Amino acid sequence: MLAYLDHHASTPCDTAVLAAMAPWWSEHCGNPSSRLHRPGLEAAAAVERARGQVARALAMPSEAVLFTSGATEANNLALKGIAEAALERGERRRRLVTLATEHRAVLDPLAWLARHGFPLTVLPVQPDGRLDPALLEAALGDDTLLLSVMAANNEIGVLQDLAAIGRLCQERGVLFHCDAAQAVGHLPLAMGELGIDLLSLSGHKLYGPKGCGALLRRRGVALAAQQHGGGQEQGLRAGTLAVPLLVGLGAAVEGALADREERGRRLAALRDQLWRGLEALGGVQRNGSATATLPHNLNISLDGVDGGRLHRLLRRQLAVSSGSACSQGSPSHVLAALGRSRRQAAASIRFGLGRATSEADIQRTIAAVAEAVAELRSAV
Repeated sequence: MLAYLDHHASTPCDTAVLAAMAPWWSEHCGNPSSRLHRPGLEAAAAVERARGQVARALAMPSEAVLFTSGATEANNLALKGIAEAALERGERRRRLVTLATEHRAVLDPLAWLARHGFPLTVLPVQPDGRLDPALLEAALGDDTLLLSVMAANNEIGVLQDLAAIGRLCQERGVLFHCDAAQAVGHLPLAMGELGIDLLSLSGHKLYGPKGCGALLRRRGVALAAQQHGGGQEQGLRAGTLAVPLLVGLGAAVEGALADREERGRRLAALRDQLWRGLEALGGVQRNGSATATLPHNLNISLDGVDGGRLHRLLRRQLAVSSGSACSQGSPSHVLAALGRSRRQAAASIRFGLGRATSEADIQRTIAAVAEAVAELRSAV
């Protein structure tokens, strides 16, 4: 059986989440928009309970939550929705600012907007993956409409100083969007305290089902709808809501909050044990900050090995990756932004620990990597 250490790509759906969803697949089949009969009203009530669960997790009112199919859709709604709303009201601010290490679900919509009249500034990061505050200050000018910075990087786990970023955005009158798909349920996040105007999340990153997520919006932030045809979600996201998935999302958020602190401490200890074992192999470089990072993330590059052969050997025993699940095998743009070469990026491993990860999994992982590295280095 494989040791599953790819929790940044997707987490297993928790059994309590499965149990919460079960009745809504068949016993309760009502459409939440059908308010003239009991099944529809029950479905609507279930959706609103889930909305409240998500809102409380981010210390926001229920009306802040707009349900989506996941963080990718939420990012598109936030970024394109802000830009189009600015156009509609004749806003003079057009510039968009982001980091080179953002997920493609942010970089690609911003690149699309850049081709349609919104100048884009992509800031580099420091060698540890953190943003240089001086660069950000210089980038946020009178023409800046929005800044998008993720809470926790999906490849290297690096955390940005959201509170400081939020304060600067408020001082400059710049909207602050945060892709928090890797952070919600793993870190404490209160949107208001952090100065975040828009926040995206996905269910399958926090032990919930795939195919659901949300965009949280601060009151007063104008968005233009990106999906039309039914008026659901405050007229901003048309389409029948997936009641079972949203019930699962609410349950997953509550479950993740309940064991977040204990889980974080346990996985950080296992992560550190994994790092010590791998570092002892020699020729191992840690990618990203060792301190400002998710407790369940470790990303390394290995010297003297071919990346393709390395991962072919590892997949016999481990489920790990060399980067984002959305990269489709391309060298990591995140590691390139840290200064890693294509060869180093290809010979990298992202370990994402999770609820079920045990000390035995860590020992097995160290042994599997050691065996693969020894074989590849001896063949050079």
